[in-house]
Amino acid sequence: MADFDYDLFTIGAGSGGVRASRLASTYGARVGVAEEYRVGGTCVIRGCVPKKFLVYASEYGHGFKDAEGYGWSAENVSFDWSKLIQNKDDEIDRLNGIYIRNLKNAGAEIFQSRAVLKDKHTVHLVDENRDVTAEKILIATGGAPWVDETVPGHDLGITSNEAFHLENLPKHVVVAGGGYIAIEFACIFRGLGCDVCLVYRGEDILRYFDTDVSVQVHAELKRQGIRVITQAVFEKIEKLDGEDKRVHLSNGAQIDTDLIFWAVGRKPATKGLGLENAGVELNKNGAVIVDEYSKSSVDNIYAVGDVTDRVNLTPVAIREGAAFAETTYNNNPQKMDYTFIPKAVFSQPPVGSVGYAEHEARQKFKNVDIYKTNFRAMKNMLTGSEERVLMKLVVDGDTDRVLGCHIVGAEAAEMIQCVAIAVKAGLTKKQFDETVALHPTIAEELVTMKEKFKPQI
Repeated sequence: MADFDYDLFTIGAGSGGVRASRLASTYGARVGVAEEYRVGGTCVIRGCVPKKFLVYASEYGHGFKDAEGYGWSAENVSFDWSKLIQNKDDEIDRLNGIYIRNLKNAGAEIFQSRAVLKDKHTVHLVDENRDVTAEKILIATGGAPWVDETVPGHDLGITSNEAFHLENLPKHVVVAGGGYIAIEFACIFRGLGCDVCLVYRGEDILRYFDTDVSVQVHAELKRQGIRVITQAVFEKIEKLDGEDKRVHLSNGAQIDTDLIFWAVGRKPATKGLGLENAGVELNKNGAVIVDEYSKSSVDNIYAVGDVTDRVNLTPVAIREGAAFAETTYNNNPQKMDYTFIPKAVFSQPPVGSVGYAEHEARQKFKNVDIYKTNFRAMKNMLTGSEERVLMKLVVDGDTDRVLGCHIVGAEAAEMIQCVAIAVKAGLTKKQFDETVALHPTIAEELVTMKEKFKPQI
């Protein structure tokens, strides 16, 4: 048997890579981990965690106004961007330290270095200028923001990576994109008092979600004062005086702004990893092609997380990493189940979704019943806010099984985590109906929608 430095060498210490490496170590494997940036990966360092802190901060912008309806008077309110960023950085540093300790306590060895494959068993640590060998290699480098470099002046914009480290809060922001990152940051900046314009090439935003969700969120963005321009793209960006830029759109419009935010998508971070040296096959998007056990085209090289472009969510990467470790080092073969994964958009109001959108269900099932409601929440009756809540259930008309649930409204993400258990378990609409409502709550509407929705003809 060949003598290797490690049983497993993981490239990338994000959520999937850390979970796989920790478990493999506890099962007795000699594990090395290389991370080019900071341990914790996109989610912890420059993704979901810091973004959620910014979401919380921006919600106060609406909350102070709403509080007046309940007798509160908030005078001389001010916001300190630099304090928010510093507090956010302190918490990220703490989490980074925890991830490092957890890896080390499990017995893994961490290398703060870029890693490049030289062959199927050899990894070159660039920053240390040396090679290490491993019986198995796990690619867990995640994804990275994509920018349309064909647009002249594209480099005048930032991505989500830089948004967490802006020295000053901008006055006006133009966001390119219509997916969840674009929507979330548009709401963040608007909640903090910025003027915001969102530009999207498609007919409507959140195109991978249920159509009713897309329409509802679009309406809520406009209600907040966010300008939404669809069916247009950036054609050119030019520098003006000071920090100002001018965006030229394909529809002929021009927008002057002091911050341009690219949120047009992400791509697997495989460039420059040397995967071609080991014969690892990639798809047309640059993702590592893997089988149901996360094995690549090379028998000793695996990949988990966003770098495989399967379902790009942190909890999915964690489960893929755990399944890999269980299968490979604990004689307990496991495959990731990708059905009925809940997802959220932390817009304002937020979105929670699980299961089939209506159009997806109609393509797969013969008979589909729809139940939905749209209302102002009780809390808004004293605030004057016109924000509305959408709830929708997609049901198999033949079996009565609930196939999907979609919510736009306060605490939607919290609700959908609980509802996802029921949808995953295959509960029926009758069982939803038999559950007693908890009053007064927004969530009670999930069990009180009795009438099938009949579209107007």
